[in-house]
Amino acid sequence: MEFRKIGIATCVGLLSESRKLGKILRNHGFEVFGTTCKCGEQKKESIGCSAECNDAGLNMCNPILQAKILNKEKTDLNIVTRLCVGHDRMFYKYSDAPVITTVVKDRVLGHNPVAAIYQLDSYYKKLGNDSDELK
Repeated sequence: MEFRKIGIATCVGLLSESRKLGKILRNHGFEVFGTTCKCGEQKKESIGCSAECNDAGLNMCNPILQAKILNKEKTDLNIVTRLCVGHDRMFYKYSDAPVITTVVKDRVLGHNPVAAIYQLDSYYKKLGNDSDELK
């Protein structure tokens, strides 16, 4: 597909992993651009959120700005790494380049949502879920 410029849109919670991904891509000759979900430093209180919302951080996520930043760099392909559900959708909508997702955000299952499906015949079966109903 002749992609040369790769964008990475990441959650700050996976910044270290995204940096490692960027290093791998650079080592394979790609030009890499990254942006985190908290770009723009927009305070939650600026849109009417109470101070209680700050328990999860002072700034809100900005997936549209992430897409616009990578659009400005004219990336050929963008990679989403653990954006929140809904935030990823907004990023896809505003990205000029095609988008793939490498990590789906799922704190409960260690960012591996398919793990619950893998457990239907073992751990979850012991909890009284009958996986035969799904066959």
